Amino acid sequence: MSSILKQPLKVALLQLKVTADKALNIANAEKRILEAAGNGAKLIILPECWNSPYAVTAFPQYAEAIPNGETTSFLSNIASKTNTFIIGGSFPENDGGKVYNTSLTFNPSGKLIAKHRKVHLFDIDVPGGVRFKESDTLSPGSSETLVELEGYGSVGVGICYDIRFPELAIRAARKGAFAMIYPGAFNMTTGPAHWELLARSRAVDNQFFTVLVSPARDLSSSYHAYGHSMVSDPWGNLLCEADENETIVYAELKPEKIAETRTSIPLYTQRRFDIYPDVSK
Repeated sequence: MSSILKQPLKVALLQLKVTADKALNIANAEKRILEAAGNGAKLIILPECWNSPYAVTAFPQYAEAIPNGETTSFLSNIASKTNTFIIGGSFPENDGGKVYNTSLTFNPSGKLIAKHRKVHLFDIDVPGGVRFKESDTLSPGSSETLVELEGYGSVGVGICYDIRFPELAIRAARKGAFAMIYPGAFNMTTGPAHWELLARSRAVDNQFFTVLVSPARDLSSSYHAYGHSMVSDPWGNLLCEADENETIVYAELKPEKIAETRTSIPLYTQRRFDIYPDVSK
């Protein structure tokens, strides 16, 4: 059985420490991207909200226009400089007065090849745990995102809370994606409970790779990210996992793992997409 991943792909997950200083955050990202590229990564992924604090009050303050903002320019230039694909985590986008949580993907020439706006906003209230309401200042995206990484194949992109909605991953897999990429900032309530569970579940559901990239944990901030950036293979095994600190973790995605998994447990020959019209289009 042929694989939908055309050749092995080394990915780097940048678990970055985030401060209130955007310039410092961008400088730190540059340092870490150069390090990852120097270690042979061909796909470099940043976390959710890496250039600004993760706070509803901060989103409008830090929001930038796309493609004319400084963060877009930085990501484009560093992708070209390092000759790598970059999925730029996410950062607040201002479009006509509306603010979105947005992820940009660049090819090795620095061309912007995809934009994903977080579809499912993080509005939760866990008794005794955490309360957060992104919709106080953010607007939701309205479309799925599938991006072609030339020479390797296609990946789906979601942001954080999007992982709880399996339809995005199912549709990406149905359209030939070899992985689903989720920059995310789970917290100390939801992270220990569900972060790894969801990573492995989406991977096993769709028999492809899942890549989750978190900010580093900072207990001095108002929001405490869980960390633990990780990659699950199609069998549900973790290929790498960070701790809570700033770090880079690497994984090699291998075509044969998808082919082997789908041959061993042939879910795709029995998928009844005729009775799942919401995910088959």
